[in-house]
Amino acid sequence: MASRSPQENDEDPRGGDSPEINSSNGSCESGAAPLTRLSCTKSFDALWFCYSPVHQMQQYYRRGEFDSCFEKWNTLFDCLKLKTKRLSEVQEILEARESSKPHIWSFRTVEEASAHWKKTFGSTTADHVPTPGSS
Repeated sequence: MASRSPQENDEDPRGGDSPEINSSNGSCESGAAPLTRLSCTKSFDALWFCYSPVHQMQQYYRRGEFDSCFEKWNTLFDCLKLKTKRLSEVQEILEARESSKPHIWSFRTVEEASAHWKKTFGSTTADHVPTPGSS
């Protein structure tokens, strides 16, 4: 059995939501070095894992149905389509996708956050702090 590098052992094959671009030094840091190639390995690994009995039984247990792996196929086909384009186009497409994703947090000023807290919970936490000597 061939030994694997620590990086290979730490990779989660269930990931792979987006294609990975490797720079010339082998890292996947964006903007660190000029991009040289696009890798669909994570997408393929995610698709392979999707059809595993472990994943299918987990989905059946959690959702009551088996996973069709449709999204994993789409991700793999999308990655393979990107491999047919020039690297500059690929970089532009991936950057556009990343910038179009909505941020998971909604940023608020202190006043907006206070108003939202009062609307959601009805009061501030200072109203609920017991004073010493009160029952």
